[in-house]
Amino acid sequence: MLKETIEPLSIQYEFAKRYFKDFLTERKHLSPYIKPEKTPLLIIDLQGIKSRYLGVKYHFSQFKVYYAVKANDHKDILKTLAELGCGFEIASSQELQKVLELGVKGDRVISSNPIKPLEFIDNCYRSGVNRFVVDSFTEVDKISKIAPRSRVYVRLVVPNEGSDWPLSKKFGVDVDTALDILEYAQDKGLVPYGLTFHVGSQCNNFRNWLIGIKKTSELWQRAKQRGLRLQMLNLGGGIPVKYTYEALRIEDIAYYVKGLLQKFMPSFPHELQIEPGRGIMGDQGIMVCRVIGKAKRGDENWLYIDTGVFNGLAEALGGIRYPFYLDREGNLKEWTIGGISCDSMDVVARRVPLPEPEVGDYLYILSAGAYTTVYASEFNGFPKPEVLCV
Repeated sequence: MLKETIEPLSIQYEFAKRYFKDFLTERKHLSPYIKPEKTPLLIIDLQGIKSRYLGVKYHFSQFKVYYAVKANDHKDILKTLAELGCGFEIASSQELQKVLELGVKGDRVISSNPIKPLEFIDNCYRSGVNRFVVDSFTEVDKISKIAPRSRVYVRLVVPNEGSDWPLSKKFGVDVDTALDILEYAQDKGLVPYGLTFHVGSQCNNFRNWLIGIKKTSELWQRAKQRGLRLQMLNLGGGIPVKYTYEALRIEDIAYYVKGLLQKFMPSFPHELQIEPGRGIMGDQGIMVCRVIGKAKRGDENWLYIDTGVFNGLAEALGGIRYPFYLDREGNLKEWTIGGISCDSMDVVARRVPLPEPEVGDYLYILSAGAYTTVYASEFNGFPKPEVLCV
């Protein structure tokens, strides 16, 4: 009886429908573009990006903000943020070149990729970028040879439970190893600059920040005892956005983090940093695609669209669930949404509630601003989505 009363399909679809309606109500300037002649199209709200960045700056008032370019590197987005005074976090020579072409100076750029190509380190150093993350002795050796006297900060490993896109397996070290790396860096002529950790992308678990800051506090004090005067703490990214559920608010995360810093690090670091990518971009974009086919396969209703996991929706493979909206009325069905390629891995989502669609209908994918077009390829000969920044 309870399941019949709740009607989970209806709840999910009404959430997506309300999200779509609110998105356009708050962004009336986007309305003329939501039925484009050519799809797929990613529409980005530049005003929304400005508002979100200023919100991060306001709530994290003691922090320097470095936008993670990997989230979306479109030139209009980078230009918008550069004009607001935002810093940038980069991982490649191509990303470096994109921000430098906007007139951004090296002192507004950091690199938090723990493993960097030699050419990239050299390009950064020649461009005035001299702050690098490390989490291995090998990386210290590389940087000391190519970029002497650079400032390095060590990445600690912290739990990523409650994050939709965990990042704790590939990078990061424990407190003891981090301390050894800092000492080794100083011996190699580098400047032990600070510490960083990443709670996982799309983090909705306060506990990850708690553990990260507690570990940081322990390491900070132990480094001080060994004569290492650290200056900076970088909290990485992790600020979540709304997908098929509501997310932690920026102001709540900021309030919690500042409370943790006051409790565990009464002597604040000289410099605090944060690296939002998804947190600025994620819900400022909507992907417009079209239905190209549908089929009944066993008990499953299949819907096929003109984009897919290889053409901009790769995060679906890792567990990100996008909200989908179709502008039709009628009884809801559960649909499996297949991408445009002929690869059987190209499945965008399962158990998506939608009314009965027809070929040619527009399907709207919300919260598609981050990690979509930057992941896209032209696999199978199908084009990447075009991008419209308004």
